[in-house]
Amino acid sequence: MKKIVVGISGASGTIYGIRLLEVLHRMPDVETHLVMSRWAKENLAIEDTGYTESQLKDLADFVYSEKNMGATVASGSFIHDGMVIIPASMKTIASVATGLGENLIARAADVTLKEQRQLIVVPRESPFNQIHLENMLKLSKMGVGVIPPIPAFYNNPKTIDDIVNHTVMKILDHLHIQNDVSSRWEGLANARKNNQKK
Repeated sequence: MKKIVVGISGASGTIYGIRLLEVLHRMPDVETHLVMSRWAKENLAIEDTGYTESQLKDLADFVYSEKNMGATVASGSFIHDGMVIIPASMKTIASVATGLGENLIARAADVTLKEQRQLIVVPRESPFNQIHLENMLKLSKMGVGVIPPIPAFYNNPKTIDDIVNHTVMKILDHLHIQNDVSSRWEGLANARKNNQKK
């Protein structure tokens, strides 16, 4: 049984966190531990995802308040197979990069780093300023996977779901979880062949 910690912070793009939870929810051999920040809940209320807070929480096996610094995921003795902060606000990334640990998302990420487990951040901001870039570089040097939700177009996305799924596929790949959430690059010859069929 794989255990994955999912942090949803207050950046725009809660759909990315929702989609990751949807996919993991369908995998019987994966257990999810969810922490949502206060501003993630605010974004969920205004972004048209089709989910209420209660429905989103139902996708996770365990849910913790961001204020619960005594939760299992706040301790290095809680063994898991990776943590994803999706989307990751610049405030959250700064908190993780500086070891501030101001809430349970940042604390769980800090623990993930100190135990040398897989941590992935999905930064949602544009454009990045120098502080943002330096914080992400700092995390990257510590082995953190930095996967911005940048769409690919070789797979000819038709919907927002196609774009979201591509990012989720990359995250699952980095967690070493086999998936077919999105189509993959199959070489230039195949891409040309597929375009000729249209």
